[in-house]
Amino acid sequence: MHTNPLLQKLTFLHEIDRLKSVIRQSPLLDRSRKENSAEHSWHLAMYALLLQDYAVGVVDANRVIKMLLLHDIVEVDVGDTPLHSSASPNDQYRAEMQAASRLFGLLPAPESSELLALWQEFEEAKSEDAKFAKALDRVQPLLVNVMTGGGTWNDHGVSLEFVLQRYGPTIQRGSPVLWELCEQLVQQHFDASQ
Repeated sequence: MHTNPLLQKLTFLHEIDRLKSVIRQSPLLDRSRKENSAEHSWHLAMYALLLQDYAVGVVDANRVIKMLLLHDIVEVDVGDTPLHSSASPNDQYRAEMQAASRLFGLLPAPESSELLALWQEFEEAKSEDAKFAKALDRVQPLLVNVMTGGGTWNDHGVSLEFVLQRYGPTIQRGSPVLWELCEQLVQQHFDASQ
């Protein structure tokens, strides 16, 4: 491992370039291909920048953006796990925690511990910033599915009840206003598809 802080940061930046190769289930809105995790993280950062006024509480948009840029870095090691997968949440968390320790451990102090702490804060979703970040992480793929006529929901036989249970509480906790709109869009989607 490098002991030069600049080289450590460049090593980390080189390593996380691999996030561009992690393909998610969600398609681009034009349906030309599936998005990658780096694109997803960037898009969520834009959501935070533009939608911060809709958080349930007062949030620090810069912290939310940082969390969203960091939240999927672990996928460099563990890949993407879709919300509708049957993966064990405990096994997934353990694998992601190991990946977070390795990846953020490439950085020098204090960045290493600061970024790991922000990632863990996002995962725990207890602070207002983390609740809002988690909400946005559910809103974006929900909207992609609605705007693509069902997208991955159709591919995996996802029901209205599943969407309401798996997306609803997380979005509601971070932004009741966004959930109200999303719930309407989801209901319209499932009504039209019957």
